[in-house]
Amino acid sequence: MRTFACSLVLSIFTACGGSSTGPDGGAGDGGAPSRSDAGAPIPHVVILVQENHSFDSYFGRWCTAAPGSNPTCTSGPSCCEAAPAKDPEGNSPVVLDDNENASFDPNHSQLCEETEIDDGGMDHFTSGPPVDAGSLWGACEEPRNFALAGADAGELSPYRGWATQYAVADRYFQPAAGASSENDMYLAGARFYFVDNTIIPDSIGYQCTAAAGPPTRFDGGETVADLVIAAGGSFAFYAEGYDALKNADGTCPPAPADCPFGMPLSPCLYSPGDDPFLFFPQFSAPTDNPKYFKDYDNQFAADIAAGTLPNVAFVKAVGYKNEHPGYETTISAGSAFAQRLVNTIESSSYASDTLVLITWDEGGGFYDHVPTPPTSTIDEQPYGTRIPLLAIGPYAKKNFISHVTMEHSSLVKFLEWDFTGKTGQLGARDTQVNNIGSLLDPAVVGVAVPEN
Repeated sequence: MRTFACSLVLSIFTACGGSSTGPDGGAGDGGAPSRSDAGAPIPHVVILVQENHSFDSYFGRWCTAAPGSNPTCTSGPSCCEAAPAKDPEGNSPVVLDDNENASFDPNHSQLCEETEIDDGGMDHFTSGPPVDAGSLWGACEEPRNFALAGADAGELSPYRGWATQYAVADRYFQPAAGASSENDMYLAGARFYFVDNTIIPDSIGYQCTAAAGPPTRFDGGETVADLVIAAGGSFAFYAEGYDALKNADGTCPPAPADCPFGMPLSPCLYSPGDDPFLFFPQFSAPTDNPKYFKDYDNQFAADIAAGTLPNVAFVKAVGYKNEHPGYETTISAGSAFAQRLVNTIESSSYASDTLVLITWDEGGGFYDHVPTPPTSTIDEQPYGTRIPLLAIGPYAKKNFISHVTMEHSSLVKFLEWDFTGKTGQLGARDTQVNNIGSLLDPAVVGVAVPEN
């Protein structure tokens, strides 16, 4: 096992090498009231995290308001801004469909995304100053970075259908410029831990992740899952393909027959780099705790049928079903996975008391026209582009567009509020960001979820 050096953690933990307890020895602040025993306002939350698409790339041709018009209405596509016909460099978009998604993976390193965003100018995605961003993902500025799914894109019909039926946020940003794992960490701890995908959890299957950083487990630190559990709630992370790696006994099993990439590596196989909670020893030492880490195919529907769905469930599709561009991965495979997930919940006894949230880990280097928020004063990390956030189910507002600025740490703040009654317990961006109340119907929830 390799531990993460204290000097590199940027004051992540209450003390380097500490446990998952707060400063007073209890979980969180030690004084937050427990809601989970008595019943949280929203008893079950399922969060699906797909990959690497900006808001414009998926919804820029669904929204119809003029770019830059900043609409204040909230009902339907006319109340969110369309992507511009040309980007600031004068380029027209390519059509983002299954074929385009499968064939091109934009450079989405932190250095590249910062250059493209250009301090909120959003003007260096397709051309600009040369940047030496390394050879892993290729050039930063590339005309295919300006890619928009068509107004009638069938690949996105589930997502756009839910945006019409329920609620979508059009000011939800990736919390930091950079790649997937860096941004996934905000879903656990609401703060910056490391750049891009430079490390991977010392966990089942790390050896089958292409170009992975060194396997690592942190010395300690608290997450939102700790707070939920301390308040009497339950938590699990369901990953598709997890059991295949778990049962392979340290080897990389063959790629599934339906994985177009065809190699015994991610994206055909599960990658622990997609699960931020695996870095924390309270869940993963000395090995992954089966109470918290489960196989999606074998256990998600089974837990629902058995009435044992945890209060908070994160879900991750295997790489070729999470829409990550390149590697022959299609959008259709990802949206079909999401549709099956929602159908499973809606056809179950959990339909009436579950909120489903679907988001994407980061924008993937794709163009987005809305300027990013100012750099966070909590961890000094610059924001990345907008990404979609969908709220689905009875608690979500209907046919609603939220214009409230949010990010992944907003989900942490919401889970704190819902299951403990007190926000900001991680002492990170959860003290600063807006909550997700603008997406939720207080008449159904029974109480107004805060917007900030």
